[in-house]
Amino acid sequence: MYNMMTNQATDLRVDSLSMRYSSPRGSVDALQGVSFHVAAGEFVALVGPSGCGKSTLLRIVAGLQSPDLGEIAFPGRQTAPKCRFVFQNHALFPWMTVRDNVAFGLEMDGMPGAERRALAGEQLAALGLADFMDHYPHELSGGMCQRAAIAQAFVTRPDVLLMDEPLRALDAQMRMVIQEDLLALWERTRPTVLYVTHDIEEALLLADRVLVMSGRPGRIREAVEVPFGRPRDLTGRNHQGIEELKWRIWKMLEQEVKQQLHMSRP
Repeated sequence: MYNMMTNQATDLRVDSLSMRYSSPRGSVDALQGVSFHVAAGEFVALVGPSGCGKSTLLRIVAGLQSPDLGEIAFPGRQTAPKCRFVFQNHALFPWMTVRDNVAFGLEMDGMPGAERRALAGEQLAALGLADFMDHYPHELSGGMCQRAAIAQAFVTRPDVLLMDEPLRALDAQMRMVIQEDLLALWERTRPTVLYVTHDIEEALLLADRVLVMSGRPGRIREAVEVPFGRPRDLTGRNHQGIEELKWRIWKMLEQEVKQQLHMSRP
């Protein structure tokens, strides 16, 4: 029988990363001198103004882009970690059932059909999708598709999980539900997580630390420690000090966000 290895959460080190985009209209510095460390099993959120390079940074960590300067390292590992990426939109294959979509990564890992379908089914059931496993993505709501995409990422037990505003397109009520589901899944296997969001409260509710980025070119302005314990209960959402932390982070971002707003007006 196929035995899937459990995840081995890994340190992630980003060192002096810089990235410039060039086009016939000129050059844009997306990132400049970005350095930070994420400990094995840590959940770290990235917040910053629009266009500050958060998504670019995630793609570089995932190996989807190469930086102009700097490096990504996973200290102490002899082999590359298993990374999974969750995008803003669910990115499910429309010709596959939801169960087969979730099982796809397991298939790529070489797991036999019956075993991978069973594991995919268990993961979908944990996210409240037991009755929709044999549906196709177009038959599900946006929130259900995004839950399936999260199941797809977690079912392979990744070492590193990269999430690019995965709940951005959902309404407030659905976001609250999936935030709780997401944390419950993460608590089971504790992969190293780098999570991009524009929502300061979401960052504080989910993460161990919040990295605050400057406007373009993106730099790390400050790392904010989140004092709430684990496991974290989001039901009441009344963690002491959250409003003060939200205000502190917003004051770092406020001027640049307002500048962007004024520049976009006619």
